[in-house]
Amino acid sequence: MRRETLTVLWTGAFAVVMTGLVSGVWGGLLLANLATTPAAPWAAAAMALVLWTLWSYLGGRGPPASTQAVRQRLLRGGPVSARLAGWAVAAGVLWVIALAGLWNVLHQLVQTRGNPLADFSRLPPLTLFASLVMAAVSGAVSEEAGFRGYFQGALERRGLGGLAVLAVALVMAPIHAETQGFVWPNLLFYLLVDTMLGALAYVTRSIRPGIVVHAVGLFVFFAFIWPGDAHRRLIAAGGADIGFWTSVIQTVVFAGLGGLAFARLARLASGTAARADADPHSAHA
Repeated sequence: MRRETLTVLWTGAFAVVMTGLVSGVWGGLLLANLATTPAAPWAAAAMALVLWTLWSYLGGRGPPASTQAVRQRLLRGGPVSARLAGWAVAAGVLWVIALAGLWNVLHQLVQTRGNPLADFSRLPPLTLFASLVMAAVSGAVSEEAGFRGYFQGALERRGLGGLAVLAVALVMAPIHAETQGFVWPNLLFYLLVDTMLGALAYVTRSIRPGIVVHAVGLFVFFAFIWPGDAHRRLIAAGGADIGFWTSVIQTVVFAGLGGLAFARLARLASGTAARADADPHSAHA
């Protein structure tokens, strides 16, 4: 029991530290890029190399050879069938659209400070685009590898099953909310986001579909949602306008579609798992 507890604790601590380091490296590279040659987005290329090295190591490549199999199992970065991946990405993207609407609704109800990372006024167009893409990919790879791979996988293998999704979401929600304030709209939003991404990893048994969905979501929010936080009008100041009700409809409609897609994904994954258990050689068919 002590060994199992220590394993869970170190995977959780590893996820927190690793994602923080990746974020710090990306932030340092971007600041150096802007201070030297802002028109040439070399920081994105350098960060891509860092991410590839990190992904390769966490997935089992590189020394020491004695831990390669362990790292590969912990990452859960294996491929899934094209059909399963397609439904997973579709379900996740539908939920991203729903959550974008929910963010607008919640932040017209309660005053919160905007995302300080969403100020792109100093970036030239090419550097802006490359930086948005790399910020999305960097955050997605590090968080999915650390939290949905290493940490959630460790919890699942120790008997939590689907409850591991909620456990990891509860750990991550305060970490996400730290940049935008510990108010209930932020905590609720990030709890839903992390539950959705955790469910993708749990159902598909891989973090690959979640990386795609996570990166799409971060790009959408960095580029279109968070820059508008400073100008979003509260209902208390002028009542509900057409934009508010449009966001309400967007949230409800796409949450429903996302729920249907998730149900289809779960049925497909269940059938795939049953066939894999019956014939291990068909696991990636």
